[in-house]
Amino acid sequence: MSGLVDALLIVVAVVVVIARQFRASRIDTGRRWWLLPVVLAVVALREPGLVDAHHRTASIALLTVELLTGLAIGAGWAWTSRIWTEPDGAVWSRSTKASGAVWAVGIGLRLGLFALGAALGVHQDSSALLLALAATLLVRAGTLDWRARSLSSAAAPAPAYGQPMVRSSGKERV
Repeated sequence: MSGLVDALLIVVAVVVVIARQFRASRIDTGRRWWLLPVVLAVVALREPGLVDAHHRTASIALLTVELLTGLAIGAGWAWTSRIWTEPDGAVWSRSTKASGAVWAVGIGLRLGLFALGAALGVHQDSSALLLALAATLLVRAGTLDWRARSLSSAAAPAPAYGQPMVRSSGKERV
């Protein structure tokens, strides 16, 4: 039952994180953006069921692909997010439709990995999903922090990948 509750909490957390990213939010480059992903990784790594003892090689391979998927989703999410500066120098970001597509593909890949593991008889614990979520959030936050630092206070809004380069007054219309 604990695994089901963990999985439900992870799904709820992912839905909340995704929903919040489609609203404009300020990027604070002075904060510890790496702290939440590190805490999630520590929680995931302290769980004993991360690797299936009976299918060690397949389990490690699935975990590796899961982590690589998480890293790719984080990078794709960060690079498809629109960032811009306000006249006061504050840097803001908001996910785009392309970011939603990145998440949809990532969730599809994760479901496929879960199905593959189930077909191979590999016991899959929610700690692998939690570790991949930590990787996703770490890469996304780090990339957004880097992008935000690279903007000068007088820079025009930076378009996300696939967005047309349109000059605006510095404030995004929602």
